[in-house]
Formats: sequence, C-alpha cells, structure tokens
Amino acid sequence: MTLETLISIYQRDLDKLKEEILAYPHEQDIWKTANGISNSGGTLALHLIGNLNHFIGATLGNTGYVRDREAEFALRNVPRKKIVDDIDEIKQIVGEVLTNLPLARLTKAYPLPWRDKEVSVDFMLIHLLSHLAYHLGQVNYHRRILSAK
Repeated sequence: MTLETLISIYQRDLDKLKEEILAYPHEQDIWKTANGISNSGGTLALHLIGNLNHFIGATLGNTGYVRDREAEFALRNVPRKKIVDDIDEIKQIVGEVLTNLPLARLTKAYPLPWRDKEVSVDFMLIHLLSHLAYHLGQVNYHRRILSAK
C-alpha cells in the first residue's frame, strides 16, 4: 500500500460525494428522508466531513478540529454550497495530512483506540476509507430514490 494510492482513492470518493450532493435536483431534497431510510444525504455528508476532520485532520494532522458528532446528525438545512465547500476543504486536509505522513508511521499505533483496542494507522486509514465508501453509496441511493419521485 502506498500513501499515493490512499490519497487518490480518498480524493476520488470525496469528489463523488460532492457530485452526489450537487446532483440532487432540489436543494431541499438533500435533507429529506425516505421510507426505511433514517438519514438524509445531507446528514450523511455532514457525518463524513466530521468523521474525516476528526480522525484524519485533528488526530493525524493536528488541525485543532473539535468534533461535534451529535450536530452531524442533528443539523438540518445547511446550504448545499456550505456542504460542497466543506467537502472541498476536507479533501484538501486529507490530501495534505496524508502527503505529509511519514510512510513508517503507517505501521505504528493509531493515536486513538478504535472500538476499545489498539489499531495501526494503516488499519484506521483503510477503515475510514471503507466508511466513506459505505456512506457514499447510501447518499447515492438516497438521491436516486428521491429523484425518482
């Protein structure tokens, strides 16, 4: 695994998240929920932005970001432009942090426990990438359901 590969995939998926948010035909649809789906596309986007800001930006990059996870799920009607700008910002932060991460650090312990156990930095970076991809798929599905109505 190389950091360049990780950076490339994070950048690709964050670009796709931005595309999904921009693809909602009506801005208010970003915040709607559908039957059987508890989170809106906007909520999922805020959660992903907060998650990456916390686990990569603050924890590995010392950005000073302070996470408010509850707000990620409670905020509503954040303007689409703000979400898109925040996606662009976290894309830059992830790129900078990973570009400056020494390769030898990948096999070292991640600074925070994950599910009450110690994991390596490379484990956490792959986990965070799969978390991003998982919720990106949910945003895509959410958008398509609401767009079909």
